[in-house]
Amino acid sequence: MSFEVAAGAYERFMGRFSVPLAARFADLAGVVAGLRVLDVGAGTGALTNELVGRVGAAAVAAVDPSEAFVAAARARFPDVDVRLGSAEHLPYPSEAFDCALAQLVVHFMGDPVAGLREMARVTRAGGVVAACVWDHAGGGGPVSLFWRAALDLDPAARDESGLAGAREGHLAELFAAAGLAGVRSAGLTVGVTYAGFDAWWEPYTLGVGPAGDYVRGLDTAHRDALRAHCASLLPAHGPIDITATAWAAVATTGPAETTGRAPESRP
Repeated sequence: MSFEVAAGAYERFMGRFSVPLAARFADLAGVVAGLRVLDVGAGTGALTNELVGRVGAAAVAAVDPSEAFVAAARARFPDVDVRLGSAEHLPYPSEAFDCALAQLVVHFMGDPVAGLREMARVTRAGGVVAACVWDHAGGGGPVSLFWRAALDLDPAARDESGLAGAREGHLAELFAAAGLAGVRSAGLTVGVTYAGFDAWWEPYTLGVGPAGDYVRGLDTAHRDALRAHCASLLPAHGPIDITATAWAAVATTGPAETTGRAPESRP
């Protein structure tokens, strides 16, 4: 699975969903002016942009493991501290932020519990750690219809339903495992309209994420069959409306000893 793709490809694939989701997510986390906030797994900056609008660029930091996405975010947000790094090893000192958020990231972390524990480490006591993941397991994610079609034709296809945080309640379990208490959970729903089937299908051919990897791995005949089957499940004419829900969890950090945060700072 790869996110080392052009930023524009990600925008066409998932950006149209992540932009409206960012506002709902930031509301849930209580992000307001005066806070110092971190965007973990910032991607091309959907959440970063929302945070900048709320607290100002100087109060926002962003980190992502993709060099292409970091370059795009630095160009887009020259006054934001954008760094290359993983959630499991955040390049920030302990208790540097009031709020650490991970939008559509936990399910791609190599070690989700370690990533959430790091988010708690860099958040001050009494601050907020928040994360959200699409409802892939419940069929409510933006790519759920795609995977339904893929599994109809290829029952051995590996969809995204088993990823961390993708089922209701799992994020809260991961938060608890990371030492975070008093977790609040919620479902965040957004809607996106495509002009027609071609506009819906084209982003899947760009190689972004698990769905893009799956399409690129098909030969021409199987790709054409999948495209045709997807078309049969969507309206034949006019716009296509897709509603997507993300599961979210929010917790307030306690003292370092209750969250497992290390007292030393990272460089």
